[in-house]
Amino acid sequence: INAEYMGIFHQSSQMKPANIPSQLPFFPGNSFTDPYKTKFNKTHVLDMKSGAQTESVKILEEKIDPELIKSLREGPPTKLEGVPPRPEEAENEGIPKQPPKWLKFDKQSLRFYGYFQEPVHESNVENFRIRKCVILYYLDDDTIHITEPRVENSGIPQGIFLKRHKVPKADGGIYTYKDLNIGMSFEVYGRVFRIVECDEFTEKFYADLGIKLNPKETYPDNLFETKRILMKTKIPPPDAAEVREYVEKKLKGGRPNKNLQQFLENDRKVLSFDIVWDDTSYDGGLKFFKMDFFLSDNTVEVREIREQNNGKDPYPKMLKRSKLPKEPVLTHCPGMKMKKDEFYEPPDLVLGTKIMIFSRPCLIFDCDDFTKQWYKEILNIDMVPIILAKPRPQMKFQEVPPYLGYGTAEDSLASVKALAPKPPKKDVQKIFKNDLHILRFDAKIVSCNADDESRNFILSFYCGDDTIKIHEVAERNSGRIGGKFLDRKKHVNPVNGQYYSEKDMLLGSLLLLGGHKFRLVQCDEYTEKYFEANPEIFKEASIDYVLSKLRLQAKGLPTVADFAKSLRSKLDSKGDGFLCCEEFCNNLKAANIILTFHEYHTLVRNFDPNKQNRISLDEFCGAIGTQPTAQN
Repeated sequence: INAEYMGIFHQSSQMKPANIPSQLPFFPGNSFTDPYKTKFNKTHVLDMKSGAQTESVKILEEKIDPELIKSLREGPPTKLEGVPPRPEEAENEGIPKQPPKWLKFDKQSLRFYGYFQEPVHESNVENFRIRKCVILYYLDDDTIHITEPRVENSGIPQGIFLKRHKVPKADGGIYTYKDLNIGMSFEVYGRVFRIVECDEFTEKFYADLGIKLNPKETYPDNLFETKRILMKTKIPPPDAAEVREYVEKKLKGGRPNKNLQQFLENDRKVLSFDIVWDDTSYDGGLKFFKMDFFLSDNTVEVREIREQNNGKDPYPKMLKRSKLPKEPVLTHCPGMKMKKDEFYEPPDLVLGTKIMIFSRPCLIFDCDDFTKQWYKEILNIDMVPIILAKPRPQMKFQEVPPYLGYGTAEDSLASVKALAPKPPKKDVQKIFKNDLHILRFDAKIVSCNADDESRNFILSFYCGDDTIKIHEVAERNSGRIGGKFLDRKKHVNPVNGQYYSEKDMLLGSLLLLGGHKFRLVQCDEYTEKYFEANPEIFKEASIDYVLSKLRLQAKGLPTVADFAKSLRSKLDSKGDGFLCCEEFCNNLKAANIILTFHEYHTLVRNFDPNKQNRISLDEFCGAIGTQPTAQN
């Protein structure tokens, strides 16, 4: 080894750590582990003690000043040298150092359980309510947080009752952990809370501080909570034993046979009955069945007696083999039955009695020979068969369903009469004959509303297809929008159930159209002439018919002329021989001559043709007296 290499080795030997053996070479890039090292943990400063972070004292070392120790040993106590002066402000010089409050009590809180009483004013069940709360006191910043556990379906907004903050006292200051204890009441913003208990950590915290907690209390009785518990309480049904037995059988458990003796004595013994059910449905009638009663387990089976070519689907059984209850209680599950069922037994199945097979009344009218012998020997009952009368042939009438309002009534009726309905036939001859005839009327709406009295309508009746259309005539500045009020369509007369026709279109008639009532008060000249040209349809518009109706009032007088003279004296109230139209109609009513509105209109139209509102009584009475009265 030359001198240059020895120089490098000497420099590298000065750089090696002290724990490396001196006899091993330490070249650059090479490292060696300490074979004598046994601990590999990392040093730390903080430790956990009693649930709080504290400073570890194992690694802390005090600096030793030799001059200070020498002065303490040799110099007088009053002349100490090297002692540092006392700091002006107090410092955390303790060993171990005291951690700050926010560090020592981080994530630590005291938990108390309490309640407050809330008044209830509008309830007949309770007058106050106990509301349970959880009170959390945070030690790191002296804040309080109050929450109320949520109760299912309580109807009360619950959850955070008081947000976390420092709660002030009523007399000043804030609440601290020293102010809280079990069995005490404290006020929070006018509401008084009562503490009844706390958790385990809170008890240990107060025990370490030497503060004694009061004994725990119980919550007072709450009528609301008691009612909720009663609502959720499940009362076991009276047949709990049967349910338990059912569950054991489903789980492959024990199968106790209580009816073993009955099975051994009555196996293969079956009572057979003939029953009949009077089905009152549309395709019903007398239906015959065979009912078998098995004596081994008191079960019943009902089989239908099938007939050829009866048009019914073959159902082999009306009731499968099971116990037949007298009044069945239908539930979703067997365990939900709250009532004990009563089942039919042999004493209940006597000839001539009616039994209910799940709401079907059936008559027992006959049985086989073995059944008759068994009833005679066991129950001492003579089974006498009942002779049924021959059923009458069923005459069923299919009622036409009511009109639902879709389309027309004729279309709906065609769908009832045939699966492939045909369009209804139209009266083509009537359409060609009366298609151009339109009867127009001035109509008034009949309503309890006073605003409807001023409304005017024009009603148009189309003689070709008996349809009606209504327009509203709006006056200027009336606030209403005129125009089409009702579309052209047929309407049903509620009096006779038929569509409105020509003969119903008379003055003074009351029509029900689209839910509104309309009264015909006036018509145009074309309609008047159409009435007069068709007296066979509109007899009230014929003057001959109206005068003949007036002549019928002359039965008690010798001649019609005498009746006309007496009528003139009754009508001529002024003595001048002339009356206005309104007085003329009123005087006729006063003379006990009752006519319809259209008949009064016919008289006024014929005896006042110029519309001067002046009727001559001589002309009117002369028209009555020109024809002789009818001989009855």
